Amino acid sequence: MTKNILVVGEHADSEMTATTAELIGQSTRLAEGGAVSVALLGCCATDVAPQAFEAGAGKVFVNDDDGYTEYNSDQWVTAIESILEGIDVILIAQSTVGRDLAPRLAARQGTAAAMDCVDVRSDSGEIRVTRPCYGGNALADYSFATSPVIATVRAKAFEALAPQSGASGETADLPALSDSRTTIEGREVAEAEGLAITDAPIVVSGGRGLGGPEGFGDVENLAAAFGSNRAAVGASRAACDLGWYPVSQQVGLTGKVVTPDLYVAIAISGASQHMAGCSGSKMIIAINRDPEANIFQNAKYGIVGDYKAVLPALIEAVKAQS
Repeated sequence: MTKNILVVGEHADSEMTATTAELIGQSTRLAEGGAVSVALLGCCATDVAPQAFEAGAGKVFVNDDDGYTEYNSDQWVTAIESILEGIDVILIAQSTVGRDLAPRLAARQGTAAAMDCVDVRSDSGEIRVTRPCYGGNALADYSFATSPVIATVRAKAFEALAPQSGASGETADLPALSDSRTTIEGREVAEAEGLAITDAPIVVSGGRGLGGPEGFGDVENLAAAFGSNRAAVGASRAACDLGWYPVSQQVGLTGKVVTPDLYVAIAISGASQHMAGCSGSKMIIAINRDPEANIFQNAKYGIVGDYKAVLPALIEAVKAQS
């Protein structure tokens, strides 16, 4: 059964986000001959449109008004609602935009929104989604009784298609800015060096078991051994709440969701709230002096011991392999 799918895209610095490309790729697999469209709002949206075509979109809706650049729920909802005729599925990244926009659209359209999905697929023509539940300790499958289907999707849940160089399609205008009940007065950007933890193929995280902020020096040394172009440093909520590491690097239910190839958890107990942020990792290695720590139930490999004794040898071993 053909499906018309709309991806609400995101972009920054004239570059479409990787997650948007992933959603477009999966949309082409789900459409089964239907149309795949992308909505791009804000400064330079028209310049980004060719990237959407190369990622697999057939139609791109744009509005370059700088007023759309900062997400404003009233204005974005109005713009997206204007192009929903004939749309069967709406996919949005599990981002700041998606967390707010998806439930608002669902309420106004009289449908449902599945949040933080790790899979969206077609089962005998029916759209089904999978999302973590019970703090990431289980996965639940859902189907929809209403239309359009709305889902927000984690980064790296899907593979983007190989770019189709020179691909083109239809471009259409999104409406002008509508009135809004809120005004954005400013924005404070958290500064972080190196790779973003959501993009890094390797994430090395530290927890409260480090004993103090100085313990993150060892965590950073391990990440550096893997290479600054491959690894990023994360932290548990407990460590961030204590002020030991920036909140921008927090991994967990109330922090960032990461899906690296390798996740190294150092002195992290493995509470369900933390596992909700890293359970999608392809491999988890845990280092903890408590052999009963929950993190070992989720790790493929575990080292029981004091991180101060374990990390120096591990760092040297990683350097030897680099």
